Amino acid sequence: MIRLFVGLGNPGPEYEDTRHNAGFWWIDALARRLNVNLVADRSYHGFVARANLPGGPVWLLQPQTYMNVSGKSVAALAKFFKILPSEILVAHDELDLLPGQVKLKHSGGHAGHNGLRDIHAQLGSPDYWRLRLGIGHPGIKTEVAAYVLRKPPQAERQAIEKCIDQALGATEAFIVGDMPKATLLVHAQPPRPKPPRPPLAPPAGDPKPE
Repeated sequence: MIRLFVGLGNPGPEYEDTRHNAGFWWIDALARRLNVNLVADRSYHGFVARANLPGGPVWLLQPQTYMNVSGKSVAALAKFFKILPSEILVAHDELDLLPGQVKLKHSGGHAGHNGLRDIHAQLGSPDYWRLRLGIGHPGIKTEVAAYVLRKPPQAERQAIEKCIDQALGATEAFIVGDMPKATLLVHAQPPRPKPPRPPLAPPAGDPKPE
């Protein structure tokens, strides 16, 4: 089961609506769904909420250490409550997915994401789950740092919010540990509209219109 949900971002109003804070947006939405409030907790260097559920407590965390030191916050809470890496889900912005795309992944590399890099180092393991919220790529590597710290256009923000809502549909599956079901729900594609039916051909022998 997932016992700790983490959303990555940078603290402060100047970063609140930037692409790099997509993980914060997801945790805010999850807190509303679970009807809990995030409050500052200096012991864990972040905003923390505890949801008391039938299967046991579940923690929500927004590190306030700045992105590059996210692992300091995650490791502090995980170690205190003896939460294994496999029981942690980290929601973060993903350059390799377009806005509106979302993917669930277990373990693997950090792909240059500084928040994940520090979590790897602090936990001593890559074996946690990642909720990859697509923000798109600027197309030029040297522009990435500035790109993630800018606000997305309204259409892109709406697309990201849509995939956040889609991932929220897997909340119960995350909590009970049904990760195959959670993966299906996160990766579900909306049904494609059916193409219009072609008009029926007139019966043979009918007079043609003039």
